[in-house]
Amino acid sequence: VQLQASGGGLVRPGGSLTLSCAASGSIYSTTVMGWYRQAPGKQRELVASITAAITTNYVDSVKGRFTISRDNAKNTVWLQMNSLKPEDTAIYYCAAKISTSRTEPHQDYWGQGTEVTVSS
Repeated sequence: VQLQASGGGLVRPGGSLTLSCAASGSIYSTTVMGWYRQAPGKQRELVASITAAITTNYVDSVKGRFTISRDNAKNTVWLQMNSLKPEDTAIYYCAAKISTSRTEPHQDYWGQGTEVTVSS
């Protein structure tokens, strides 16, 4: 199983970016998918998550600015980021809980990270 993240880049404050992450491989089912970020010198934090039932959760600092969504059939998750601030600068990682067969428990899988820089 692999998670491939893309969409990072350099954007000015107030701008927008959309991150995407596609899971591929021998996937039986996927429960929670999410985005984490890690800024220089800080711990990794959960930014947003979404269940297969499309229940979402956001860290307070991004509420009203970021939107997480997913396509269950394509095992893909997106993070639409609007009104970006310099403090959103970080490496963003996607993650998912995936089972590879009916009898296997769900495990955590991580993407490779995509860098987001918000600067004028």
